[in-house]
Amino acid sequence: MKKSLVDYSFTILGILLLGSGLFLIKSISNPQGIMQTLPYICVGLGCGIFGHGMGNILGERAMKNNPDIKKQLEIEQNDERNISIGNAAKAKAYEMMIYVFGALIVSFGLMGVDMVVLILLVFAYLFVVFYGIYYRSKYNKEM
Repeated sequence: MKKSLVDYSFTILGILLLGSGLFLIKSISNPQGIMQTLPYICVGLGCGIFGHGMGNILGERAMKNNPDIKKQLEIEQNDERNISIGNAAKAKAYEMMIYVFGALIVSFGLMGVDMVVLILLVFAYLFVVFYGIYYRSKYNKEM
């Protein structure tokens, strides 16, 4: 019951964000500064949060009447083989992200993008790299 309450809360929050974003788009005639992007961020986040909450609600309702399918789905989600495949896919995506993100930072630097944007990208890049190094050393100590 608690999980469905969270899903309903996400759905309502998504609708509110979507509505407020659309209201801001229509009501502000000459946006300046952050108000140029804030309504569109609200619309995007609202759609995403609404879709997540509604998807969970519909999934729960579909599984409520079919306990056999629900049990089979839980078995597939907790299967060691599927977990191993998911972890291997995440590792490959991380390796690809490192190269793509590095190339993006270099290309933005060569294009002369604003220094604040470039520094934010570099900090995000280094955060991800150091996060990976931390967990690699942590798992090496455990195993």
